[in-house]
Amino acid sequence: MSKPVSVVVGVVKKNSAALARAMAERGHAVALLARSTEFAQALANELDGAKAYACDVRDRGSIEAAFRSIHSDLGGTDVLLYNAGSGKFASIDEITLDDLEDAWRVNAWGLMACAQQCLPHMRKHGGSIIVTGATASLRGGARTTAFAQAKAAQRSLAQSMARQLGPEGVHVGLVIVDGVVDLPRTRAWMPDKPDEFFLSPADIARTVVHLVEQPKSAWTFELDLRPHIERW
Repeated sequence: MSKPVSVVVGVVKKNSAALARAMAERGHAVALLARSTEFAQALANELDGAKAYACDVRDRGSIEAAFRSIHSDLGGTDVLLYNAGSGKFASIDEITLDDLEDAWRVNAWGLMACAQQCLPHMRKHGGSIIVTGATASLRGGARTTAFAQAKAAQRSLAQSMARQLGPEGVHVGLVIVDGVVDLPRTRAWMPDKPDEFFLSPADIARTVVHLVEQPKSAWTFELDLRPHIERW
């Protein structure tokens, strides 16, 4: 019997690696998608049955080619974990229209394009689409001019998908990450912060697995994740 297939989109850092490891531990074959596959390939070498694929979520042809290869190599997508996110942090005076569009394409356009590739299989067999969101989707800040609109669009798209696809047996969920994820660069930016200040990628991944495995009678659409000391 073939393994269920999880596709992790945006494999560039510890958070996505934790998601991939968590799904591999659940017995899934994992497809790792990233523009540059250096990190994704190294991760694939660590995980049984994992494969890395080059994919730019701003480009339709790149997405279609990646999913054709995935479906040929591994099978139809049972779980889509959309972890791609991008946005320049700058004020309205500093941001450009190209910055705005780029953030929207990575966060919202790419989500829709990837989801469309998965739906034929999911509609027949069920599945989950879990999106990594951000607090910026709920409120804009002075320097999140590009990022906030993109994450808000992503959240609205995910909600629309959830309302349509839930009755069809496809679970769509959004995880709002409200805090600083524990990454080498965030540790370098904030060397004075204690361990408990940061969100653990492994703990985020455990929550995502919980969403993927939720029974249909009690599906979650949106939840917030934050360290216990985060002010909100």
